[in-house]
Amino acid sequence: MEYEVIIGLEVHVQLNTNSKIFSTATNEFGGSPNTHISTLCVALPGTLPVLNEVVLEKAVRAGLALGCDITQFTKFDRKNYFYPDLPKGYQISQFDKPYATKGGLHVKWKGQPEEKFIPLTRIHMEEDAGKLIHSHDPSIHHSYVDYNRAGTPLIEIVSEPDMRSSEEAYAYLNELKTILRYVQVSDCNMEEGSLRCDANVSIRPIGEKGFRTRVEIKNLNSFKAVKQAIDYEVEWQKDQYSRNQTFVQMTKLWDATLLKTIPMRTKEMSHDYRYFPEPDLPALEISDQYIDDIRKTLPELPRAKKERYIREFGLPEYDAEVLTSEREIAEYFEKSLEISKDAKKTSNWVKDEVLGIVNKENISISEFSVGPDRIGKLVALINSGEITGKIAKTIFEDMLTSTDSPEKIVEVKGLKVVRDDKALEEIIVRVIASQPESVEAWNNGKDRALGAIVGAVMKETKGKADPKLANELILAKLGPLGEKKKV
Repeated sequence: MEYEVIIGLEVHVQLNTNSKIFSTATNEFGGSPNTHISTLCVALPGTLPVLNEVVLEKAVRAGLALGCDITQFTKFDRKNYFYPDLPKGYQISQFDKPYATKGGLHVKWKGQPEEKFIPLTRIHMEEDAGKLIHSHDPSIHHSYVDYNRAGTPLIEIVSEPDMRSSEEAYAYLNELKTILRYVQVSDCNMEEGSLRCDANVSIRPIGEKGFRTRVEIKNLNSFKAVKQAIDYEVEWQKDQYSRNQTFVQMTKLWDATLLKTIPMRTKEMSHDYRYFPEPDLPALEISDQYIDDIRKTLPELPRAKKERYIREFGLPEYDAEVLTSEREIAEYFEKSLEISKDAKKTSNWVKDEVLGIVNKENISISEFSVGPDRIGKLVALINSGEITGKIAKTIFEDMLTSTDSPEKIVEVKGLKVVRDDKALEEIIVRVIASQPESVEAWNNGKDRALGAIVGAVMKETKGKADPKLANELILAKLGPLGEKKKV
């Protein structure tokens, strides 16, 4: 039987504020256990939460970037469950009045020629829980709690169950990460827990309406893990149905070592959490003016930027996609372009030479030693004819280990293109005299012989000959293809 895969993702995003959502404790990754905490983080009696205004601003910013409707009347709720890393015995979250609804994003993946719009259900704000630390020593029967993460501000982005493959889910997460980083609400670092994903997976026979039993998969700490876990779970559910086995709605964990999903517990329903309005926090009224003020600060988003690069600069889709994959890369390209005035050549240098080193060294482009102004000047020198592409590569190597401008490197090393007709003509005469086989081949109608002579001239001039002028002078000396001419 053929099955259709149904996938919905719940993505928890840690907001990059200085302090936590309801306290002044530092919102910082790492540190010794229980050092980034306050009396509120550990729920000491008498402590009361106060909403961090920057959390609201960044949450609304993310919602607008994702095309959501911002709810003008919203509130917080208590989500009740008991676990050692939740000191209050409840989590402050949002239930029936999330601050953002609807919205969505466009995704495209390999094998999919057209973009697909993935709608969102909602985005809500909430606080994170602490972290349990279990001993790997079987003789130690204790677990420890680190509350450093407790109270970290989160937004939970819930998609509609509208994805139909692990590839689609992977593309969705990549696009979501790109947008959130563009609007600078999170670094989306999965290794540090800044972005965490739970996948809800079910299958149904093709043509069947409605949804069958779903499984929620947790502990997905990379995009690769999300893809692997979904693929495994789909095959597991197919196997269950093929043997006429039923299963209950449950939560599973992804075991990255065994590469399989493992049952954790039966899945709770919303009524199991006994939600009720948070009595210690007033409801929020978000004004139109507040929303409009934040909307005005949004940067050009990656999809719009990519379309503009193709439309205005005439760049190929692949170039535009690479250059807009991160806000910092796009800014680097645009600053270079302001100086070079040549979009395609600048694109080639940024995506091939600059990003080649950035990716190899696993650094961000903002950490790269050569700034965009120097790349722009280098491309401008090529376009002016002062240097050749080959010389530019040599200059670039020098720029990596110095702060000198490309102009200074050209001057100090004497790398300007040779444009002196007489001097170049003398070199060409010598080269042609030393290449009798190539001359004979040219006279016999073999046009590839020209390349050998041009190459020899460029070698003789150490790449400094003006290629166009060199070609003209060589052809003048050789005469028409297939005809002998005395040099």
